[in-house]
Amino acid sequence: MAGGTLPAAVRERLAISTAQLNGCEYCLSAHTYIGANIAKVDPAELDSARKGQSNDPHVTGLLKLSNDIAESSGDLDDADVEAAREAGVTDEEIGELVANLALNILTNYFNVLAHVDNDWPVVSL
Repeated sequence: MAGGTLPAAVRERLAISTAQLNGCEYCLSAHTYIGANIAKVDPAELDSARKGQSNDPHVTGLLKLSNDIAESSGDLDDADVEAAREAGVTDEEIGELVANLALNILTNYFNVLAHVDNDWPVVSL
């Protein structure tokens, strides 16, 4: 996904939001660390991502859409997608968002199911 439209800072916030939603402390910890230290996302933005929010309306649109898709198994009302588009989210970003969401859910479920030891600085759910 690194070669797509969504920048690393956004992808990390999407991963944080999904990890929080799925109760994956390992992924929450990993992506918070990566977001802060590699993608250089402001700590307040990383914390806001846990709630599916951002100070940037475009990022909020992406986070909300991602959480809405996850919570509804993709069965959204047209109004939900339109709200994201009104926040500036493009069709290309929606496609990438779904791919990122699928990858994040896969890793969340695996790590939760396998009780993977958290070797990152712990961010508690």
